[in-house]
Amino acid sequence: MSADAPRNQPEREHAAPRYEIEGIRFGLRGRITLAVALVGLFLSVVLSFTTLTVAQDTLLDKREEGLTARIAANSATIRGNVTNADPSELQTLLSSLPDGGIPSLVSLDGGRGPVTVSVDARYGVESLPPELRSKVVEDREPAMMRFATDAGTLLAAGVPIPDTELFYFEVTPLYDVDTAIRTLRVMLIGATLAATVVAMMLGFWSSRYALRPLKRIGEAAESVAMGQLDTRIDYDAYAADVDLAPLVANFNGMVSALQDRIDRDARFASDVSHELRSPLTTLNASIEVLANNRDELPERAQQALDLLRLDMRRFTQLVEDLLEISRFDAGAVRLELDDVHLVPTVEAAVRAASDEPIPVEAEPGLEHLVVACDKRRLMRILANFLDNARKYADGATGVYVESHGADDIGPAPTVRIAVEDNGPGVPESERARIFDRFNRGDQGGSRGTDAGVGLGLALAAEHARLQGGRVWVEDRHDGGQGARFVIELPMIAPHEERDDEEPTDLASITPEEAESLALTGELPAIRMDQRTEPPRTITERHEAGTERT
Repeated sequence: MSADAPRNQPEREHAAPRYEIEGIRFGLRGRITLAVALVGLFLSVVLSFTTLTVAQDTLLDKREEGLTARIAANSATIRGNVTNADPSELQTLLSSLPDGGIPSLVSLDGGRGPVTVSVDARYGVESLPPELRSKVVEDREPAMMRFATDAGTLLAAGVPIPDTELFYFEVTPLYDVDTAIRTLRVMLIGATLAATVVAMMLGFWSSRYALRPLKRIGEAAESVAMGQLDTRIDYDAYAADVDLAPLVANFNGMVSALQDRIDRDARFASDVSHELRSPLTTLNASIEVLANNRDELPERAQQALDLLRLDMRRFTQLVEDLLEISRFDAGAVRLELDDVHLVPTVEAAVRAASDEPIPVEAEPGLEHLVVACDKRRLMRILANFLDNARKYADGATGVYVESHGADDIGPAPTVRIAVEDNGPGVPESERARIFDRFNRGDQGGSRGTDAGVGLGLALAAEHARLQGGRVWVEDRHDGGQGARFVIELPMIAPHEERDDEEPTDLASITPEEAESLALTGELPAIRMDQRTEPPRTITERHEAGTERT
């Protein structure tokens, strides 16, 4: 079977662990996407930094090599052509040098102190760093240095001219190198961002692909949790995956073991219940014989007989509930949809389940509503709700029939039947578990003479789920003390009217007759006049001012 399964029961709350970074939560897919994006960002940054560094070093090395060669050639030219330290001669000599840099000379000849000559006064010797001048002039060693100015980065070098008191300096602007580095830096930043985005998209796609098997396993697990025990995952689809194949095999094995366990338990409960039916029938018959001769028994025997009849009634109901539960577990239940005139059916179910009169209120427009549902199961649900209210809340205070339009809860209109009481209510912590089997909540912990066994609400949930509906418990809408048990069923359009059947007036049915019809599911089809007004949504009822508060 496919992992897909119908979802006709209330939403379950999942407490899956999540990771948070500064208030942002990440699921597994988000963490994988983030990890891939961070790896992509890291690699892009490293690659960009390396590229920028290599490019910068390459450009500067070429400039330094060119400057070194040019200084060597120009200093040799100056040495071969200088005759004296006359500034005019030095100026002329500098002007005759080949273009490439901005040359300058320092002369210490003549005892007049240093004499400096430069082609461009802006880049004269005075503008050079003192460290460079000291290294060349005082230490008489060649030197090269990069330094920054307001205009940009400059590369300067100086050498002493052998056998003279002259020192040659040359400055090369690196403006074009700076521009190239800035352009490259901008391009690399853009490339880094683009690579990060691509890595994020790749991570999202890869995580989606990688997590697809886990999603299917999760869907299969959800189907199993919803009772679809024949759900299996196709092992052949993952047999070649060394990581997923054991997981799929273990999952299928787990579900098979769970199904076998439940089947054994269901068969056991069914077998026990069937085996108990015969002696129960005999015991009930014997008790009825004693009851017919009650007046002949002593008073203490009469009291014992009353207790025995009560316990036998509870025991018989337990056996019947166990049989019903075992049929649900075995998948042997059958849904029988009939055209049900809703409000009279609810009224009949209330009369059958309660000795005290309980008001039944229907929204305007629902008095003649006919829907397709299983009459027996609907009446059984209502009987269980009313019985629960009788046991734990001194009886129901009202039953309400309402419609609900299509919204974010469901795609189609629904009808809701609510049973309210003024008891102690149901705590929030108990509302999710109160429909579990053999769970009687805090209110049902004691074994009184009329205490239940915790199967009534569980059966109500199973009956509703079988019809595509759901049940839940909530606070009363009027804010009063008590609980509100609700059954919601899809508003399925009825079949064609059965003109060959006589309408049945449910108002004339006695409680005994209604109880018999409810238990057997033999309530006849009901044919009423056509509705004069279609059911209205909650919004329409609010606008009309008819919504019950």
